[in-house]
Amino acid sequence: MDFAFLWEGLLAITWQQLVMYVIGGLLIYLAIEKGFEPALLMPMGFGAILVNLPLSGVINQLSAGVGEVPGIIQWLFETGIEASEALPILLFIGIGAMIDFGPLLANPKLFLCGAAAQAGIFLTIIIAVLLGFDIKDAASIGIIGAADGPTSLLVSQTLKSNYVGAIAVAAYSYMALVPIIQPFAIKLVTTQKDRAMWMPYKPAGVTRRMRILFPILVSVIAGLVAPASVALVGFLMFGNLIRECGVLTTLSHTAQNELANLITLLLGITISFSMKADQFVQWQTLMIMGLGLVAFVLDSVVGVLFVKVMNLFTPGNKINPMVGAAGISAFPMSSRVIEKLGQEADSQNHLLMHAIAANVSGQIASVVAGGVGLQYFAIMVEGGTAMLSEKMANLNQALEMLGQGILGIFVVLGLIALMVVAMQKFDNRKK
Repeated sequence: MDFAFLWEGLLAITWQQLVMYVIGGLLIYLAIEKGFEPALLMPMGFGAILVNLPLSGVINQLSAGVGEVPGIIQWLFETGIEASEALPILLFIGIGAMIDFGPLLANPKLFLCGAAAQAGIFLTIIIAVLLGFDIKDAASIGIIGAADGPTSLLVSQTLKSNYVGAIAVAAYSYMALVPIIQPFAIKLVTTQKDRAMWMPYKPAGVTRRMRILFPILVSVIAGLVAPASVALVGFLMFGNLIRECGVLTTLSHTAQNELANLITLLLGITISFSMKADQFVQWQTLMIMGLGLVAFVLDSVVGVLFVKVMNLFTPGNKINPMVGAAGISAFPMSSRVIEKLGQEADSQNHLLMHAIAANVSGQIASVVAGGVGLQYFAIMVEGGTAMLSEKMANLNQALEMLGQGILGIFVVLGLIALMVVAMQKFDNRKK
């Protein structure tokens, strides 16, 4: 009797697969012991181990005398992400249901903080191109700076990046590390006096009508300016409408909890399909992790500097510069960081509500940034594949994306801010 099959798998293990076992174990450790995004990092880590077992049954295999045997993780990836982007998009319903836009509606000026804090995305795209990445891969890497895992995943998958797994790991890892990354970045460009600046919180009346109309009008404005963002923005706003309408309380609770948790769990283990050793264990993966960190730092720095410039033109109503850094999408981690830094500078300084307003603005801005990026590529490929290969992989295209991306985000969020101001005046006049 031949017992060779008992050690066939053991002999087939490669050193790259051993590296992935270590990476998978590290993700599980960070999730369980450190509490870093456990709902996502734990299934990602476990899935990374499963897909890198030789002849693993969770990915498609050719069996002698049987043919191709489907694997569950590969099927989930091909169906839920590759074919339809269903998992990351559906997750936005739960995220939208969690968000209270009230503090932002009370102070529409903070919409601009969310727009400015996306600049790191496009600056990182330029850096990635200079380092030799293809423009599609560079755009996918830059979107890590959105601090929004589902957006990063959707953009990288839609653009068919070669580094989906590394991008997903970087995006979610750095989201969990915001309490470590952001204080460093903020302190680079602020003084003790800046961080101690008080901002009195005087919430204006935010009516139920405003809360209901807001997600509808945001979807329309974003869809008209950047049609490629409709899936991202639309499902985010749909989740928020469920929350605010007042007649779907049970569904709102389900979206925030059961739906979001279930999809996050499935998304984590599904992403692991793109973490196969032959795709993941490359020098480019380390470069992507570094560029993701650069994107996060640049987002925070540009957000702070933008507020400092704004304050020059509004001397009577200044914003604490740190609030600009909360314009990234990492909600609510970034808000808590700003509150903590403000209290370190002055124990009586409370910035949480202002930071939350900028933070939820970043949620909108990040999905708009993803949509604007996809819209740019959609326009560029209208001329065909030849045009794409000829025009896209160069620095000029990256610079063009910077200009169009920043302009598009500011146009969308500026229009939304003006819309909110108009609704406020209408409600006040009616009162």
